Amino acid sequence: MQKLKISSQIDLLAPIKWGVFLVLSVLFFSCSYPKSFTYFKTLPKDTTITAFVSPEFESKIQKKDVLGISVSSLNSELDVQFNNLPKMNADAMNNNQNIFGFKINDNGQIDFHFIGKVKVEGMTKKQLKEKLERELMPFMKEPIVSVQYMNKKVTVIGDVATPKIFYLSEEQLPLLDVIVNCGDLQESALASDILVIRDSSSMKIVKHINLEDHSIFSSPWYYVKADDIIYVKKDVIKYDKDERRSRTQITVSLIASVVSLLVVLLNTLLK
Repeated sequence: MQKLKISSQIDLLAPIKWGVFLVLSVLFFSCSYPKSFTYFKTLPKDTTITAFVSPEFESKIQKKDVLGISVSSLNSELDVQFNNLPKMNADAMNNNQNIFGFKINDNGQIDFHFIGKVKVEGMTKKQLKEKLERELMPFMKEPIVSVQYMNKKVTVIGDVATPKIFYLSEEQLPLLDVIVNCGDLQESALASDILVIRDSSSMKIVKHINLEDHSIFSSPWYYVKADDIIYVKKDVIKYDKDERRSRTQITVSLIASVVSLLVVLLNTLLK
């Protein structure tokens, strides 16, 4: 009789234990996640890429631009007259502080100390720097002028860590640098289809960029331009799969817990 009782216990528990094993197996395999995106999947191990756009490119100053201009010389008292506005840099602008500077008027000019009205539209920053230094020579000893844009910005939205308006501190800034400054792409981002929306005269140009392809390095879209809008789309298919996987894991975990509890109760009852 004792042997029959033990045999009955084994027969009753065997299907339950196999059920627990199967549930736990499903749970284990459902915990594996798909691989996240990889930048430049197509990049060969060793290669050389020729850039399409020269890094020496300089944009031209336009109407309504805002310029940050500072002057230093061997006369500190005169320097104060030029630099009495709060000093601004890219970090300050990116922290949403007020922007001060010289705004180009509708005639393409700025008002500058000692010199008066200066035509700046159509010049590069380097050309303006040299022009101001020459024209300040009668008033200052060895003037050194620094010129930077203060209103050049790009807008980054979508599936990045920190969507924001990003002010450009450099003449040219790579798209990758802008994305990194926004905390990089989220794991759910669709890296193979980044949208760049760019102003061109009276129309908008929309370009689809694949960051998994190394051809971006030789693309004219490698550098962002002022007023670009960068939209990082979410990989909806991958996101839905991850959501379903997460729900499945929760359900399977609950089932495994209930089955485990039943096994414990049956073991207790059959003792």
